[in-house]
Amino acid sequence: MVTKKKRNFALIVSYKTINIQTFKPLNHHCPMEKTLILLKPCTVQRRLIGEVINRIERKGLRIVGLKMMQLDDTILNEHYAHLTERPFFPWLVSSMKSAPVVAMCVEGNSAVTVVRNIVGATNGRKAAPGTIRGDYSMSGQENIIHASDSIESAEIEMKRFFREGEIFEYPDPLHDFMYAPDGD
Repeated sequence: MVTKKKRNFALIVSYKTINIQTFKPLNHHCPMEKTLILLKPCTVQRRLIGEVINRIERKGLRIVGLKMMQLDDTILNEHYAHLTERPFFPWLVSSMKSAPVVAMCVEGNSAVTVVRNIVGATNGRKAAPGTIRGDYSMSGQENIIHASDSIESAEIEMKRFFREGEIFEYPDPLHDFMYAPDGD
């Protein structure tokens, strides 16, 4: 195995002099979580995919899995098993099959909580302005996005929507800039 020693440089400019100094990356240890996000058919149809992805990336989360897929009854019955007896279930299945979804696996410090916070309340009319649902949804059903509600759910849902080899690990050169130590 060949390893290369990397040097990082900072350019410090002062009056009439330019100094180049080396610095060491901070390498903060932050526990990373992964979570699942589904951009629903209404998001695809309204051409909001880029808007939503932009918000997720600007927050500091990184996409480690991304694909567009057409859902079928099998995956929807499994994903929404807890809702099968609800009167709106047939409508939900029909809505989720009306166009493709975009499935994403995102990674970051406290990713499940961070994503849930930027997504907002389930009902778009009740979601706070500035959240994805608060800005783009007026409905509890056509509410733009699904986000895993716990680490355990995220693990199950990622396996449901992504096969082995579809979630990637790759270097993150911005990690130290995104995750400064803050005691949390």
